[in-house]
Parts: sequence; structure tokens; C-alpha cells
Amino acid sequence: MEQSKKPIEAHIESFFEYLDLERGLSYKSQETYGRLLGQFTRWLEKNKLQSLKPHEFTNDHLWQYRVFLSKHISKTSHQPLKRSSRNYYLIVLRNLLKYFADRDIVSLPADKVKLEKSKSDQRAVKFLQIDQIEKLLASPKMATINGLRDRAILETFFSTGLRVAELVSLNREQLKIANLTDEIEVVVIGKGNRPRPVYFSSRALEWLGKYLATRKDDDKALFVNYKGPRHASRRLTPRSVENLVKKHALAAGIPTFTSPHTIRHSFATDLLAQGVDLREVQEFLGHKNIATTQIYAHVTSKRLREIHKKYHSGNKLDSE
Repeated sequence: MEQSKKPIEAHIESFFEYLDLERGLSYKSQETYGRLLGQFTRWLEKNKLQSLKPHEFTNDHLWQYRVFLSKHISKTSHQPLKRSSRNYYLIVLRNLLKYFADRDIVSLPADKVKLEKSKSDQRAVKFLQIDQIEKLLASPKMATINGLRDRAILETFFSTGLRVAELVSLNREQLKIANLTDEIEVVVIGKGNRPRPVYFSSRALEWLGKYLATRKDDDKALFVNYKGPRHASRRLTPRSVENLVKKHALAAGIPTFTSPHTIRHSFATDLLAQGVDLREVQEFLGHKNIATTQIYAHVTSKRLREIHKKYHSGNKLDSE
């Protein structure tokens, strides 16, 4: 291990090359890292620490940065950052320290960056019950081309458990609807450029077929916006898909927190409720680590607890 003669800021360009070449982070993920790391460099500049070298960054500096994050006011909500948001900034810093260690550069150990935890802020999984999913799926008006497209999108989300970025990246050529009568498997590239198979049910394929039958354009995107310049790509953006899910959730009278990720959560919890193993759900979701999938464990634990209370509480013994 060697002490670097360059300040921390001078290593950032190499850090992003490392994220790209060795960690395989997508361009979008690198953009997010850049935004989050920008908060750290602003803190360095604010405290006149631009010349701080990796080995000079101490536990005290880390504490000061955490205090800085706790007092930071979000430009969008005009409220202090939530604990979960502060953790995103800390995760990026922790990965920068991991990069230093990987390059044999002396620095504060990455495990010194502890994420903030509390019982009240454990990642509560918000998901929909099956009857709520059915209401959501039935919300789009089938008499319109937008309605058919939206129904196909919602059915695809619940059939596959796709992330919104993965869904909007789908191309028509990946699905040969006309030749299919049952489910199909499609390989998508998820986070970290990791490929995984996702499965389209016959029901999802039915609605996709109806939607694609209305398409008169030659855009390669599976899901498109029907408005916009004739010669430009009409591929839907993640934001537009998030908006349409919100719109249909409101129309269906289901919880307002509903989003594409809520449907993904619902997909996962439904699999677990049917007895699918957590490791298999990990594969379906494309999680790199089982720890990420563990957030669903308490959902099934609660269900098992309710079943135990109902069927094996000891009341029968008391009555005998």
C-alpha cells in the first residue's frame, strides 16, 4: 500500500473508469454516482479540503461529512434529506474508499462508512394485494391506442418484475408474439450490465399482441409515445412510464404510493406467498446479493405469523 501524492479529487476520473471497466456500471448508474459524489466534492471545497489526500481523510472528516448531509436541504422537497437518501451518498463514498483499497492506495477503510439504520426506517416494502393489482390492470381504457399500450405495460410489469429502465429498453424484435401461444423467455440487461432471463406469461403476451397490432410505425422500441417528431425515436422514457402508472393507480382507487417499483415489489411478494424460495426470487429480480432480496423476508414472515396464529395458536387445547 502506498500513500498517494494526489488529492482525493484528482482520483475521481480514474474512479469512474474503474466503475465502467471493472465494476461494469451502466452509463445511467455512473451519472447517478457523479451526482452523488458531487455532494462530497462540494463538501471538500466548502471546507477548503480540496488538497486532502486519500490517506489524510480521517474518521473525523467522515463524521463532519455525515453532519453536513444531515443538515442538507433537498432542492426538490425543501426538506432535510431522508435517512435513506443520506445513505445513497454514503454508499458512493464507501465505494470510492473501496476503489482506493483495490488500487493499493492508503485510505480510510471502506467499512468505517456505516449506513444509518433505525427500526422505523428499515426498508418497508410497499406492495399491492392481488385484488389491487387486478384493479390497476383493468384501469386503462381498451378503446384507445394509449389504453391498449398502457395495459400491455402494466401486464408486462407484473408478469416479469422488470425495473422501469429495463422495460423501456425492450425492443419489438425481442418478442415474436405472432408465433407464440404460451409463455416466452427474454434476456434483459439489468443493473451492472448483468444479463438475466425474464418471463412473459400468456396473459401478458395476449395484451402485448393486441397492442402491437395497433402499431403502424417502424420504431424498434416495444413501448412508444404516439406523439412527437415523426422521424425521432418515440421510445417511452422512465419518467413517462412512472407517470402513466400513477395515473392509472389514481383511476383505480388504489394506494397513491403505487409506482413501477411497487409492481416489482408486488411481483416478488406474490412469488414468495406462493412458496417460491428466496434464492429463486433473487434470480427473478436480478439482485446481485441475496441481502437485497432479504427486504421481502419480513413480508412472508408476517404472513406465516398470521397463519400460525390462526391455525396453531393453542386455542383448541384451551377449549378441550
